[in-house]
Amino acid sequence: MLTTELTGNMMQRPLQIIDMLRYAAERYPNTEIVTRRLEGDYHRYGYQTCYQRTCQLAHGLKALGIQPGERIASLAWNTYRHMELYYAVSGIGAVMHTVNPRLFEDQIAWILNHAESTWLFVDISFLALVEQIAPALKNVKGIVVMIDEAQMPPNVLSDVAKDIHNYEAIIANQPAQFEWPDIDEHSAALLCYTSGTTGHPKGVLASHRAMVLHAQATMGKDMLALDENTVLLPMVTMYHVAAWGAPYAAPLAGTKLVFSGDGTSGEVMSELINQEHVTVGLGVPTIWLTLHNYLSNTQQSVPSLQRVCVGGAASPMGLVKTYDQTYNVYWQPIWGMTETGPLVYSAPPTSDILNRSKEQQYRIQTTAGRPVFGCEARIVDADNQPLPHDGETRGELQVRGHWIASQYFRNDDLTSFPNGWLATGDIAVIDPEGFMKVVDRKKDVIKSGGEWISSLDIENIASQHPAVNEACVIGAKHPKWDERPLLLIVPNTGHTVDENDIKTFLTGKIARWWMPDAVLFVDQLPHTGTGKLLKNELRVQYQNFLLENAS
Repeated sequence: MLTTELTGNMMQRPLQIIDMLRYAAERYPNTEIVTRRLEGDYHRYGYQTCYQRTCQLAHGLKALGIQPGERIASLAWNTYRHMELYYAVSGIGAVMHTVNPRLFEDQIAWILNHAESTWLFVDISFLALVEQIAPALKNVKGIVVMIDEAQMPPNVLSDVAKDIHNYEAIIANQPAQFEWPDIDEHSAALLCYTSGTTGHPKGVLASHRAMVLHAQATMGKDMLALDENTVLLPMVTMYHVAAWGAPYAAPLAGTKLVFSGDGTSGEVMSELINQEHVTVGLGVPTIWLTLHNYLSNTQQSVPSLQRVCVGGAASPMGLVKTYDQTYNVYWQPIWGMTETGPLVYSAPPTSDILNRSKEQQYRIQTTAGRPVFGCEARIVDADNQPLPHDGETRGELQVRGHWIASQYFRNDDLTSFPNGWLATGDIAVIDPEGFMKVVDRKKDVIKSGGEWISSLDIENIASQHPAVNEACVIGAKHPKWDERPLLLIVPNTGHTVDENDIKTFLTGKIARWWMPDAVLFVDQLPHTGTGKLLKNELRVQYQNFLLENAS
């Protein structure tokens, strides 16, 4: 007998981004958003006031003639104004387009033109950049400077042939309420471009539905575990994948937000953590290395800090141990990409993890964790065939779910999206418990004599040497083995270490044939604007090092 599906009798209300801030304004009206301002002072207000100013901004955007579907771009730091822009733009049906100001000028201009963004909201520290790229911007009608009217520079952008406004001026005298339209939850809400180190960045266009579902998952206990007692410091920038969703998840959870403005130094982080009693931080490993270096050099502490949630690059075992043993801070691994919303994996400090031995706990903290509800993951071979989750078999990580991209914006190439999955480019293992560990990027794995060597595994072990501040492994050309590992080390201040010390430390911890052919000591390593090691740059610089020093 044939059966017919029965439709449920439930209301069909769209999932909309603005509703998350409206909820916070009603449920947590006095919970603070604190910003270290570019004007040189601190700004603080509650979610209710944030919502009211967002309503004023929505009126201001409509007064500028902005229509649904238009891309509205920002070149801005983590601030309360940037957060208001997030909600007002999406709330009126336009698309929030965050742009990474640390990319090359021609890349920024290309991104703005590719997106056909019509208005550009900019912090004062990026005015010089805007002046440089303005002649190349084909679609930008006007620029809004996000600063107090009293501090608006005279003749600002006077040589730029665009309509120039001040942020506070466009919201002044506007009503503090706005009749938000009902928007199809599948409509575009947020446009972010990958930080691609080669070729043009690719656009990821997220819907209202995807961002609301991502925010609900992000605040949950299996991801960032946010609540009204959390004080959150997102050191990941709002121009990089929406600060990993923090401006969306925090209002839902009633979490106090602390924005660092343009401050990225250890001193600024320490000040903010101690002044605002921050309990949870978000950022890439290099950010937490920066904080540790500052605290170590100044003999300071951060007693309120309970967790640092770390993604964007592999977690070095050395830092995991340092944060636990020196600061009593849980290093919480997370994993995601621009294409994945971004968060998919996490390993929060559950009783199950904390009750294990320190060795087992640290092992888990150097994985990416496990996926949250709403996402599926697998590893596959070169033919896209699933591989076992036995903790040993390596394959390319693929994911799919409610907030995973299905293609790139204005790009018909679907090679990264085979059979309804996103091919991440990460080589990973997944153990029987579901913990995933990235062992390398496809482009970074070293092929030596036909066998694969994981650069991340060597870096992870080298980082545990007490004299090592940061480590990086690349494949350098070799006359016999095609490629061999070359290890670059940034030593800790005040420590003396040589190549023999490092190789002795690695002996017995990695396979003998994995031992780097050379260890070089450098003052610093290059990073992208989002904190990732620029291995492409290092490969160009050192690719012939072993050939030139073959003797």
